[in-house]
Amino acid sequence: HLRLVESGGGLVQPGGSLTLSCETSEFTVSSYAIGWFRQAPGKEREVVSCTSNTGDTTYYHWSVKGRFTISRDNAKKMVYLQMNSLKPEDTAVYYCAAKSVSYSGAYFQDPGLYDYWGQGIQVTVSS
Repeated sequence: HLRLVESGGGLVQPGGSLTLSCETSEFTVSSYAIGWFRQAPGKEREVVSCTSNTGDTTYYHWSVKGRFTISRDNAKKMVYLQMNSLKPEDTAVYYCAAKSVSYSGAYFQDPGLYDYWGQGIQVTVSS
């Protein structure tokens, strides 16, 4: 059973930056595609960014493209989401999720496809 733990959230002013980290418990984390999702109050959970098991292919929601960067270090069992130029509309609970895969190169935007989820971490962008 894969365990995911997010860290790095908090309060930041508009225009500021945060880096979210997702620590995984699985030595074979390279067998998992990873996604970052977020959910704001009263809204559905939406994909922010996702990456294949190798990190070679990535996807970004149009609202964060050019501002956020997803990366992973399989050796350290870590996944990151660098968030720059943050806006108030980025305020949400952010979740790291993992999907077991048997082939390389694919990422997954649908949260319903993911097998494991972290507990979520709050990101608040406000002056």
